[in-house]
Amino acid sequence: MTDDPREAGESGFTLIELMISLGLFALIATAGLALVQGVLNVQGRTEVRLDRLAELQRTMFVITSDIDQISAGQVSGEGGQVKFSRVAPGTGGQSAEVLYTLNDGALVRGIGRAQQPLLTGIAAARWRFYDDGRWVDRWPVNEEGANRWPGAIEVELELAPGTRGGTQGKLRRIVVLPTRGDGQ
Repeated sequence: MTDDPREAGESGFTLIELMISLGLFALIATAGLALVQGVLNVQGRTEVRLDRLAELQRTMFVITSDIDQISAGQVSGEGGQVKFSRVAPGTGGQSAEVLYTLNDGALVRGIGRAQQPLLTGIAAARWRFYDDGRWVDRWPVNEEGANRWPGAIEVELELAPGTRGGTQGKLRRIVVLPTRGDGQ
């Protein structure tokens, strides 16, 4: 008898067994890495879409807020732009002229000389005005209505395909104008 405590056949792993176990470990590690990469890609796309959604919501909020705070003065607009006066908060109630235009695929909000790009990736913007039970594409409709306000203003933004966040389609917002304070 030998003094070796190991019995015959218990000498350890063979080279083939080690190679097979390393190969299996490599397959499991590769699958795990692919899974992590897939999760990170989904997370990145989700963040971009959520950022775009936040931009869309902020833009619609700003437009609605501006129109809700419309003040004495004329409203004018046609096609891709609209102009009106709104109360400027924090300035003692003075009015500020607001102009929305579409410039190089971006909806731009102008207040005085300041220009603020609100939303990029816009293919088209259309403003319409509600008057006497119908929607019209320009305001004022005629010279007699120059000092009147429409009953509501609608904006329709067509999002350009292939923009950041993968959003496309049309956004539409209708804002009912407040009753005009000067009796007109």
